[in-house]
Amino acid sequence: MKKLLTLATVFFISVQTFAQSDAKKLLDDVSAKLKTYKTLSLQFTYSINGKDTQGNLDLENSKYVVNFMGVTQIYDGKKTYVINPSDEEVTISSTQPNEALSVAKVLSFYTSGYSYKMDIKQKEAGKTIQYVKLTPTGKSSDVKEVLLGIDTATKMIYKKIDVMKNGSKTILTIKSFKTNPSFPKNHFTFTKSKYPNYYINNLD
Repeated sequence: MKKLLTLATVFFISVQTFAQSDAKKLLDDVSAKLKTYKTLSLQFTYSINGKDTQGNLDLENSKYVVNFMGVTQIYDGKKTYVINPSDEEVTISSTQPNEALSVAKVLSFYTSGYSYKMDIKQKEAGKTIQYVKLTPTGKSSDVKEVLLGIDTATKMIYKKIDVMKNGSKTILTIKSFKTNPSFPKNHFTFTKSKYPNYYINNLD
């Protein structure tokens, strides 16, 4: 009986190790694929507890422009500019808002701070999606777990599901994307003259 238990334990540990290894390889493949692109343009849906909002994201290295919930966020590599037309206000800071960070960093957030293992594989929107379950290693995190859905054909992230400890859930789904698109020269630059009547709120 003891030998059987020992063999069962070894088998279980081996299965877990292979699952982690497979998950790491898949995430590494995604990361390597993304690094080959100089620029990306994404159309996405962001769902908070079942309520959907459409948005788009343009990326060039660390710089990005996010249009989401009627607000435009520009990060030029040093400062973040949040442009709110309804309030006619531009907020400038050296930190990046959490909402922008969650969208713009969805392509690389998993590279540190998480343990991971393979989860379910299923068909969605005609794609074969392999999910990887990520668990935050930090005890202070409000996130219980993250499910990262990866299109097995393109090695591109398709969906990110955040399950919070309080029971709430957010889902980011990438509906379409273009690789290496060309952007205008000043696409990731805030031009103050475009907003002559806006209140400029500089937080730094």
